[in-house]
Amino acid sequence: MKPISRAACLAALITASALCAGDALARVFPFGPRTRGVNDLGNQYVPYHAYLWDLLHGRADGDLFVNWRSGFGSSLLPDLGTYLTSPFAPLVALFPRDEIDLAVYVITVAKLAAAGAAMAWLLLRLRPGRWWVAGALGGSYALCGWAVADAAYNPMWLDGLIAFPLLCLVGDWAIAGRRPVLGVLVVAVAWTANFYTAYMATLGAGLLLLARLLAHSYPVRERLVALRRAALTTVLGMGLAAPVVVVVYFGTLHAYPGRNTVFSAVPWTDLLARLLPATYSFGSPALYVNTAALLLALTLPFNPAIPRRARLVVTVLVVAVALSFQWGPTHLVWNAFSTPNGSAYRQAFVLCGLLVIAAWWSFAHGIPGRRPLLAASGVLALVVAGASVSDLAYPVPVPVPVPVPIPVVIALAGAATAVVALIVMAAGRPRPRAVACCAVLLVTVQLGQSAGTTALADRMRLAHADDYAPWGARQRDQRDAIARADDWPRQRTEPGREQTVGNDPLLVGGQGAQYYSSMTSDVLSRTLTALGGGWTSRGRSVQSLDNPVTDVLFSVGARVRSPPDPHQRWNPQEGGAPVVTRREVPPLVTVRPAGPVPEFGASAFRNQEKLLGARVYTVPRIRPVTTSPGGTARITASCPAGSEAQLWAPHYWGTARLMDAASATASATASATAPATASGAESRTPVGRFRADSRPVTKIASMQPLGTVPSSGRVTIELRADKGGAIPDGALGCLDTGRLREAVDRLKATGATEVHVSGHTVTAELPAHARGFAVLAVPRIAGWRCAAGDSAPRPADSYLGLVAVPLAGSSAPTTVSCSFRPPGLRIGALVGGASLLALIVLILIVHGGRPARSSRRKTRQEAPC
Repeated sequence: MKPISRAACLAALITASALCAGDALARVFPFGPRTRGVNDLGNQYVPYHAYLWDLLHGRADGDLFVNWRSGFGSSLLPDLGTYLTSPFAPLVALFPRDEIDLAVYVITVAKLAAAGAAMAWLLLRLRPGRWWVAGALGGSYALCGWAVADAAYNPMWLDGLIAFPLLCLVGDWAIAGRRPVLGVLVVAVAWTANFYTAYMATLGAGLLLLARLLAHSYPVRERLVALRRAALTTVLGMGLAAPVVVVVYFGTLHAYPGRNTVFSAVPWTDLLARLLPATYSFGSPALYVNTAALLLALTLPFNPAIPRRARLVVTVLVVAVALSFQWGPTHLVWNAFSTPNGSAYRQAFVLCGLLVIAAWWSFAHGIPGRRPLLAASGVLALVVAGASVSDLAYPVPVPVPVPVPIPVVIALAGAATAVVALIVMAAGRPRPRAVACCAVLLVTVQLGQSAGTTALADRMRLAHADDYAPWGARQRDQRDAIARADDWPRQRTEPGREQTVGNDPLLVGGQGAQYYSSMTSDVLSRTLTALGGGWTSRGRSVQSLDNPVTDVLFSVGARVRSPPDPHQRWNPQEGGAPVVTRREVPPLVTVRPAGPVPEFGASAFRNQEKLLGARVYTVPRIRPVTTSPGGTARITASCPAGSEAQLWAPHYWGTARLMDAASATASATASATAPATASGAESRTPVGRFRADSRPVTKIASMQPLGTVPSSGRVTIELRADKGGAIPDGALGCLDTGRLREAVDRLKATGATEVHVSGHTVTAELPAHARGFAVLAVPRIAGWRCAAGDSAPRPADSYLGLVAVPLAGSSAPTTVSCSFRPPGLRIGALVGGASLLALIVLILIVHGGRPARSSRRKTRQEAPC
């Protein structure tokens, strides 16, 4: 095996071993009882991989264009481009469906190992040296703080970790004039896998290319030629990725707007602390690369074996990149001119990669002697001193007057070990046995530091973030209940309000409202909010709405009601199997009368009636109530006896109970995450925080069923506030179930006689003389085109947020057809096709027998890195 292959294998082995050891120390899945499903990993990425499994095995309800399970019909290709276009993602097909959490974990480990192997490969291509050092440094990169703290539970980001060394390798080929076609393909795969982190990796690789060209005495013409090659390679590669990237871009334009965040730099002491092992913080750059690698990188400015100009250029590059993280304008450049929600330092892996490259360059030019090591140790001491005053350095009691932070102890021990090993290796001609002992010692310390840092990140995430149980009996029971009730496309089966994760339909099946994605459409979120729906994640995690009227509107004929999730600590520990309830609903395509289309107003009850086309609610006047945390209150009103009471209080945080003379007939929770699931049950759960003007910041609660109005017609609702909130006038609606049945019968009589759904196409046969609007119970997201009869397809109309087709009316049955094409697909395909044509021309030029250019000299060995 060649040295470069041995280095790549060693890096992959170190990475996988340290990561699994750290997870085992933390006792997280699959090595212990603690779940890995923290935040979006459990809410988004595992469910999306489960849906990919269904797609690959032909068990999904839709195709690559439409996901019929989520959001009552959503655009799938932008989600695929955001979460699932990695070359590693299809590996889920090799695992059983019930082991989807294990599949995602194995993919995560494989990605990190691949990143380490790619970096080790790059280092030896940049400059020859000891293969085991390149392998160890490759592992240092793959196990950097960003990877184990931020990206391990955002697996699509790990494609950027792999992309950075590969794109740096493309830059090396541009300097040498080699492999132009392969370079284009590498860029295309990187941008297709995850364009978000690929953008950052491309910036970092471009900066390294510029530094290399400046650090070496290349003629000006060769520098310009290399830049031209790199630019052409990047443009063509991005062009090949355009069918995915452009669709994702248009998906973000139509998504519900997220939070606008203002960047605020972290204290420099915190940034220094994140260079050390065993530190964790969600909001600071995770720059740990293990102490030996950091010490080697710090020797670079002082290593006389490196040309002075090269030392200066690369040192300035690393320092400039670090400074750019802390300045607003350059921060925006790194993050595509938009401060991200959550962690603001998602580009930190680029600086980690540059530190590792600097460490390798210093070592490969000649093992640093005592003077460079002494100078680097002094700089490291300053870093440790600055980090020790940070709150991120956790103190540990030791037999000295002042407690010493844990990261400082680990860093100093690792630095001392690295200094001793490097001095031994630099001393003349050390014996092979001594070198082997140094290698084992350095790798062992590296494994210990990285495993400890991984374990700390695992435990800290679980302590500070929401977490979700892996696939188990609860999900199996839900899936089986849905499979027995499923009757798509005649009607929908709703997975239920008592959710397990934010994307239950992707995980367990059915066709529901629930949907959590960065691409959640603005139309879906606003339409369901107007109908009384609730959401979290500032409108991008839309939740199921357990309401008879909305079930009719969206043709939900079967609904699964599950017991509360026992994994969630705020829920009561209740058992039991899920229960399926059914109701008569109209078909997926119905007809509304001709005339002006109504508009939504301020009342969710009246909005439901407008979309239904019938008056079914009594909305009594009530006295507004504002509750304080821990307080209680009562609401009284009069409603028709036998009607169903519904509470719509999106800004209330607590429980509500419908009382009768005997004191309790039913209850429900006004919540954004888990309402009561059955009569007599009560649960407590937060709704969210609100600004002074009462507009929601993170969550709003959905409309909740309270129970049947007693024969007296007297409604008394007892409120017990957890964190308070407002119950305004108009918050109570009493549903006349008889009128609702009449409305259902009318919609069935005038609706479609047949409905066919095939992938991203819906066709329906309507009765003769149908006039007005054919309304498809699907949100009118951008991309729908429809036609009635023999007319030409045109962009679909909107009827209160749903897909609508105007009908002219005729004596013969009217056929309505609608098809969906993701916005941006045509433009992306054109750009991709043009890029492919240009690539074919490039291949013909490269392999057309043209003589090699004089610029293809073997200058790589003379290059600074």
